[in-house]
Amino acid sequence: MRRTHSCITTKTVVDSVSRAENHNAMMTSDFTTPNTSNESNTSELVDDKMLQTPLAVLYSIIFILGLTGNLVALWAFFFVHSKKNSLQVFLMNLAFADLLLVVCLPFRIQYHLQQNKWKLGHTMCKLVGYLFYMNMYVSITLLGLISIDRYLKIYGSAGTRRKMRSPKWSIVVCAIIWAVALAFMIPFVHESNDKCVNSTKCFHFRTIPQEDMLKAYINIFVLVVFWLVFVSLVLSYGKIALKLLRRSQQRPDLPTAPHYSRVARKSFFVLFLFVVCFVPYHAFRGFYIKTQITKETQDMQNLADKFNEISLVFSALNSCLDPVMFFLLSASVRKEVRRFMSSVLRTRDVTGTSVANSSTELDSRSDKRQSNALDNESEQKYVLSSSS
Repeated sequence: MRRTHSCITTKTVVDSVSRAENHNAMMTSDFTTPNTSNESNTSELVDDKMLQTPLAVLYSIIFILGLTGNLVALWAFFFVHSKKNSLQVFLMNLAFADLLLVVCLPFRIQYHLQQNKWKLGHTMCKLVGYLFYMNMYVSITLLGLISIDRYLKIYGSAGTRRKMRSPKWSIVVCAIIWAVALAFMIPFVHESNDKCVNSTKCFHFRTIPQEDMLKAYINIFVLVVFWLVFVSLVLSYGKIALKLLRRSQQRPDLPTAPHYSRVARKSFFVLFLFVVCFVPYHAFRGFYIKTQITKETQDMQNLADKFNEISLVFSALNSCLDPVMFFLLSASVRKEVRRFMSSVLRTRDVTGTSVANSSTELDSRSDKRQSNALDNESEQKYVLSSSS
């Protein structure tokens, strides 16, 4: 059946056309534009209502934690840590990408609280949806680069380690990543091949003609990129952790032995966060794409869509868990968090406001010097671990 080119107001006709289209059209990614079909299946409506409140609550929690954590991290990177290296550059860009993703969450929260009805127009729907996914994959790419950066600082030659200390190469790489991400996003945001733009559906699949396979290929390409990044993380952090654990076990009398063990545990923890947040969504993604481009039953498509929504929450969760990684990998972030917490506790206990403000300012200056010293010490220990 050919795709209809007009919005029919009669619900019965719309439902019948929608069911026919689902067998002869492919689904693009769920962040493109509002869906033009109405929901006629009673069980689907019940499932939607069951997910609306939990999704809104979960996204609200992620928004609050992610906004706070990434703002603190960016403050530490820009104003506390004065000496920049490649790792700091990657972490700064990662915090910025997470912050942009978090900014998209209030729109999703509002959408779910309004019973999955979008009232801001299809262009805004596409912009928010693409921005969410763009920053998610920028974050994934940066996490892969961070693993490579740490791997080369341990396993690389002396010349490689010396070059890695300069932030220039990481700045260029990050600029390329953002440029490529924007180049992918802008054309799709400006694209307008929807004939029915008054729909209230958003963050949902929509149907397009069978011959338009471009977006399906993009989904597959992104999926391949993710698994390549995942393999790089497993290999990099796995080798880092195993080497440092061997060092600490072979020479437990060395002063750096406890440090090696801590770094090994941090490597496993970062890998654990990546697996929990991103692997469920992408492990299911191949099946989801298949259900959208083949003749599956409506129930199967609905089930795939629901699981896609649930697994997407885990991906968004990464934006508020990345600050935990910043805390582990960056001494400046650790010092800033501790300074903030101590200042809050001190303000509660000290009656004189001026005394509290004065001590906080002195602590900030002292912590800034200690932060730079700790990061330099950490860098030296990485070099020692590779040369010993």
